[in-house]
Amino acid sequence: MKSVNLQRTESLLMELVPEALSTLKDSRINSLSITDVDCKNGKYDATVYYDGTDYTKEEHKVLNSLLNKANGHIKSYCLNATGWYKCPNFKFKADDTLEHSMKMEALFEQIKSKKED
Repeated sequence: MKSVNLQRTESLLMELVPEALSTLKDSRINSLSITDVDCKNGKYDATVYYDGTDYTKEEHKVLNSLLNKANGHIKSYCLNATGWYKCPNFKFKADDTLEHSMKMEALFEQIKSKKED
């Protein structure tokens, strides 16, 4: 179970990271949908998950490199907005939970159809 402070930090970063991305000029990342933020080691490391269902693997690589380049801007935006003296190191990953759940649903449908036969 995560502490209340860690959950607060995650929810605050869920709001601030999309705001920071929207201030960027690059249209490939300024409208990315952030689905989750997972903080580790207090405020020292944070994994930011973005909706990656519409992108190919090559596009994921490009997006990750663009997001890593924008990491400094995102950190400074979060520091200015919160007044923190330290901001987490952001790692960006595509959120593929929707794809996994769709595969699971398809498997359950196959099992259901085989049981009915």
